[in-house]
Amino acid sequence: MLIPHGAVIAVVDGKAWELYRNAGTDAAPDLAAMETPALVEHNHSSGGSHASPHQQDETAHCAAVADWLNRQVQSHKIAQLVLIAPPRALGELRHQIGKGTQSAIIKELAKDLVGRQPTEIIAALRGK
Repeated sequence: MLIPHGAVIAVVDGKAWELYRNAGTDAAPDLAAMETPALVEHNHSSGGSHASPHQQDETAHCAAVADWLNRQVQSHKIAQLVLIAPPRALGELRHQIGKGTQSAIIKELAKDLVGRQPTEIIAALRGK
């Protein structure tokens, strides 16, 4: 998969996340680590929820990531976005992401790659 120059890659799991920007070319990406901002996570679960505390924390984390991404796309700081997250977290992100951010997403990958090297992330995006 070609990753356009300047595209932002968000690698997310239920409690951590990392940001990269493609500083290389479309065909030869070079993922440069970006500063990952601290998030304000609000756990607003209803009293009738049957989710475990871990699931509630994961939901709050994904909501905070989605909120940050939404604001970045809305302010034109992110034009193209690649989302990488384990299946459950990816589903939660999809639920929380706004329409403008959805249109900026050029690729999604349901895989846990937090803490992996950029070369491993590129290989996973290429399907290798």
